[in-house]
Amino acid sequence: MGILFLVRHAQASFLEHNYDKLSALGEAQARLLGEYWARRNLVFDRTGVGPCVRQQETLKIVSDAYSEAGLEFPESPVLPEFDEYQGEAVFKRSLPQLLESESKIRDLHATFQSAASKAEQRVSFQKLFEAVIGKWVRGAIRVQGVETWLEFCSRVNSGLANFLSAGGRGERVAIFTSGGPIAVSMQRALRLSPESTLQVSWMSRNSSWSEFLYSADRFTLSSFNVHGHLDDLAMLTHR
Repeated sequence: MGILFLVRHAQASFLEHNYDKLSALGEAQARLLGEYWARRNLVFDRTGVGPCVRQQETLKIVSDAYSEAGLEFPESPVLPEFDEYQGEAVFKRSLPQLLESESKIRDLHATFQSAASKAEQRVSFQKLFEAVIGKWVRGAIRVQGVETWLEFCSRVNSGLANFLSAGGRGERVAIFTSGGPIAVSMQRALRLSPESTLQVSWMSRNSSWSEFLYSADRFTLSSFNVHGHLDDLAMLTHR
């Protein structure tokens, strides 16, 4: 059996002009992950990374920690299939119409707009975002030029099949990606509904990893959302 580690990127720059880069906290999370793995001499036969900056920055910091510890870390090709779904585009382009037609969305948006602190903004935005993306997952809204939820799941599953079949038996491999592709992998292993898969996507901690066992005819969950490298509660984030 091979072992696949799917790593969620460290904290990105949430509610900033450019979300797709690591925050200072995210850089610290990624560094702790690399140091934690290096201390345990956890080596990989192959690795890959999604195309997002936040995914690639997480990988680089982990790789640098390995180099500092005198360990090799494989070269990591960019795997477009492990890009996150286009949630930002769905949200921004659907919101104006939903504000006109959906009272629940209006209420959630008003709560976000009136948030008095950064912490309140994070919580209220997440509730609003989840409500909009939930409609997209159920097919209640479509955004022209943006893949559907089913197309996103198909993309990720194709990427998994291609990456896992490209190596030898019994490998330990890792892919640095985001919460959405990790949730789709959970769906593949556990046969989750689309709604349950979306709920799983909100649960992954920044810089956590999930392990899957695989062979030619098997893809099984071993562990989910592992974050033993983060022993300070202040380092535990979802966004």
